[in-house]
Parts: sequence; C-alpha cells; structure tokens
Amino acid sequence: MRILFPTFRRVFSACIFLSVFLSFFVATAVSEEILWQTIATDRTVIKYQSEEDLAKFDRKIRFGSREWGLKQLFDKGDTLGAQEKLKKKIDSLFERIQEILDMRRRVKPVTIYVYHDRKQLDAAFFAIYKKKSRIRAWYRFRNNAVYINADDMHEGMLAHELAHAVIDNYLKVKPPAATAEILARYVDSHLKR
Repeated sequence: MRILFPTFRRVFSACIFLSVFLSFFVATAVSEEILWQTIATDRTVIKYQSEEDLAKFDRKIRFGSREWGLKQLFDKGDTLGAQEKLKKKIDSLFERIQEILDMRRRVKPVTIYVYHDRKQLDAAFFAIYKKKSRIRAWYRFRNNAVYINADDMHEGMLAHELAHAVIDNYLKVKPPAATAEILARYVDSHLKR
C-alpha cells in the first residue's frame, strides 16, 4: 500500500500540472484568435478587425475615381457613407491596376486582410510560412489574398499586391516570380499617371 501512495501522488500532481498548463494554452490561443469584420466590394473582400483599423486603411489610400463630370461637380460627397466611399475607392484602384496591365477580364474577388500592426502581420506570415517575415505586405495565390497592415501602407503598396492578384488570375499560366514582380512594380510606379 505504501508503494502505491507515492505513485498516486506523482500521477495526481502531473494531472494538476497538465490541466493548469492546458487551460493556460487554450486561453492564450483563444485570446490570439482574430475576429474579422468584412466589407465586400465588387472586386475585393476587405477583412479588418476594428473600425479604427478600417478608418486608418481608408485614410492611407489616396486614390479616387478619375471620372469627373457635372454630377461630381455638384455632389457634396457626403451622400455616401464612409464604407461606401471606401468600396468605390478600392474598386477604382483595382480597375486602374487592370487598365495599367491591360488585363481587364473579370477575376474572382481578392481578399484583403488588414492587420492592426506589423507585429500581427509578422505573426500571420509565420503562421502561414513557418519562417520570419522580411516583407511589409504580400499576396498569396493559394487563397487569393493580400496581407497588409494598417499602420504601414499606402495606395502604391496595396496596388502592387493587388497587381499580383490580377496577374496570377488573368494569365492561364502563372509567370515566373521575377516577371510578376516587374509587372507589379510597373503598376506601383504608374498608378497616378
């Protein structure tokens, strides 16, 4: 009987330690889970975490439709809500990218993941690729998604990543990475011409 009691105590202690460890692990995993909110445009699906991130994302994209006429001259601009204005801005950017590349065929909507900061973006990169990130934003063909963070971005960067989506989804055969990169850089440099 004396032999069983120390063994039971060790097993019991191990079970307590394991339950505490597992409850901590589960709590940590749940707290790091991102709850995405979604806005769908004609060309994209924007996934963001907070209204603050969405507003920051919107402010950093200084691009609008180049269509001007009497309607725009007399339009006060306040008739559309902030999300509707953002949708128009993103779709105009997407259409401009297609125009620059002369790749105008309709492609499936691209998902844009807007992360709060670089730390979250780097964690997403590590979760996907199992290595440390050295880039500020990227496009992933496998799930047709752009990954970007609201703190460190501009319309050229977003256009560059969306250009990768247009190129990869327009051509029947994906071009070599270096060729796609040259085309995406071309889009970035000719965006506002």
